[in-house]
Amino acid sequence: MSAFMSLFAELVGHIADLLDPLFHASATAAAIVLFTACVRLLVHPLSRAAARGQKARARLNPQIAELRKKHAKNPEKLQKAVLELHRKEQVSPLSGCLPSLFQLPAFFLLYHLFSSSSIGGDANTLLDHTLFAAPLGGRWTDALADGGVFGAQGLVYVGLFLLVAAVATFNFRRTKSQMAANPLPQGGDQQVPGMGAITKVMPLMSFMTLFTVAVVPLAAALYVVTSTTWSAVERAVLYRDMPGTVGVLATAG
Repeated sequence: MSAFMSLFAELVGHIADLLDPLFHASATAAAIVLFTACVRLLVHPLSRAAARGQKARARLNPQIAELRKKHAKNPEKLQKAVLELHRKEQVSPLSGCLPSLFQLPAFFLLYHLFSSSSIGGDANTLLDHTLFAAPLGGRWTDALADGGVFGAQGLVYVGLFLLVAAVATFNFRRTKSQMAANPLPQGGDQQVPGMGAITKVMPLMSFMTLFTVAVVPLAAALYVVTSTTWSAVERAVLYRDMPGTVGVLATAG
């Protein structure tokens, strides 16, 4: 693990060296943003597949409604019928989770890299690199202790919080609009127990990013902010023809 982290640290350092003529002291921060963009490009095919799956599930709603009427008194037959319909149409209700799951290793790599004082037995010099005045290995609590909310470091976090809040608000409005246009059938998803409860809190999940940015090292926070912003733009494009999306894009623009 130590050797792997050393290789990853070297990769981040090499990317930062390439970006140094443009970003100077913030070159490592720019390298993290570029690294995040590369991860998202690799995951993009899964995002496209998830979008196709969600659109397909939305198209199946009328057929599922008919199955509910037909098997109203037999939940077991209803579950099997819905499962068979999904299999026939090659639709997986869990496909939307794959893009997030495949990004977790990259996030934890950055988290571990910028939480460790040493890498491979040597001092971790990446911790001293900064985004403007804020060290990439620091946290919001460190910024608050050094100048407060509107200190040099604190203002970096204020900017990140404002960006995250804007993206979260856009995602909240888009998700609520899509859920209203494509409601989950009464009784919940027959293939995924508990999906009804998850769906109720789903519009609020984007705001959890604010908490994440506040508690993780700044480098990991940059990954989260970049990835979340990418997701908002990506989903706006991939789901632009989903019912309920057009209104959100119009009001957001």
